[in-house]
Amino acid sequence: MNQKCEHFKDVDEDKTSPNTKGCEECEKEKSDWVALRMCLVCGHVGCCDSSIGLHARKHFENTGHPVMIALPNKPWRWCYEHKQYY
Repeated sequence: MNQKCEHFKDVDEDKTSPNTKGCEECEKEKSDWVALRMCLVCGHVGCCDSSIGLHARKHFENTGHPVMIALPNKPWRWCYEHKQYY
């Protein structure tokens, strides 16, 4: 894995927990998702880019929160600014 970028600098993954069990927006819309991503800044849970809603990406676009982690097992992280896995 690559060394993490500066966007992870102020993020404490151990202190960030998911706000919901599923995609917040998909649950409201009663739609399905493929996989989940959690914002490492605020804990927002959104669906991945393979999902119809693209809610994790839209969360980044609306908030500027650049880093997220794959749920549920947290095997990798992603920086939207650098478009790179970590």
